[in-house]
Amino acid sequence: MRELYPEIEPFRIERLAVSARHTLHVEECGNPDGLPVVFLHGGPGAGLSRYHRRFFDPARWRVVLFDQRGAGRSTPFAGLEDNTTQSLVADIERIREHLGIERWVVFGGSWGSTLGLVYAQAHPERALALVLRGIFLARPEEIRWFYEEGGASRLLPEKWQRFASVIPPEERGAMLEAYWKRLTGDDETARVAAAQAWGAWEGSALTLEESPETEAEFAAPGVAVSLARIEAHYFRHGAFLEPDQLLRDVAKIRHIPATIVHGRYDLICPVKNAFDLHRAWPEAEYHVVVAGHAATEPAIVDRLVTATDAFAGRFA
Repeated sequence: MRELYPEIEPFRIERLAVSARHTLHVEECGNPDGLPVVFLHGGPGAGLSRYHRRFFDPARWRVVLFDQRGAGRSTPFAGLEDNTTQSLVADIERIREHLGIERWVVFGGSWGSTLGLVYAQAHPERALALVLRGIFLARPEEIRWFYEEGGASRLLPEKWQRFASVIPPEERGAMLEAYWKRLTGDDETARVAAAQAWGAWEGSALTLEESPETEAEFAAPGVAVSLARIEAHYFRHGAFLEPDQLLRDVAKIRHIPATIVHGRYDLICPVKNAFDLHRAWPEAEYHVVVAGHAATEPAIVDRLVTATDAFAGRFA
């Protein structure tokens, strides 16, 4: 099985103002003259990790990564104003133009797959190919599955009990709204506690085998606060998308080469999401592997690295 490429440091890091309010952390690694690819992280609000650079052969790829609005090292941290899917799509175009890139491969997982689809459908002329993992189409039933009782809660009951314990019993019929009230309230202690519970719930469901380290990473305030606030903000607004927009507009990108990779036992984004996308887009390569949701699962890494190597050979 293919593994991640070795650790690599960026050859360029910069701060890019994309509005009067938001400034993005942008970095590039690999080969400055290589095939361009833009990496879209998850969440929304999760930010970049060092391993995100490692899905690409550094000799053949010019890898562009950035922390989306409010996430990671972008500022303002956890900022919700002027933070919508449409603004993120505009940011991707701003980065592309700033870097002088004509066309690039779009690589995204989880929320990154959502954003990758929205971006490619808005700017199909800019996408050479797409590599999408852990498909999230931001439909109401997908949001309910993970954040309301009756979905993933039945598979992780003890983890859900901890997540639900932050909310009084009388408010648990609308968990997303109950969390939103606490994540945006005036009590900083309550805000951070709610964010950490949110992050721990998400981290507990990421991997096929339980990973206390992953759970702790997602519950750390530096990740959890932006993740919880921005996810709740987006999900309350249906990710700022029209109903079934991503499936409806697949026709705009069916001509673009694509690889879809999804874990059979993904508890955050059920495999039906990927199946529905593939039914609408049968030309895309479709791989369901023995894995959960995390991009670091060995079977997912294998398929993603295989895909990036193949596209490098095709376009570089």
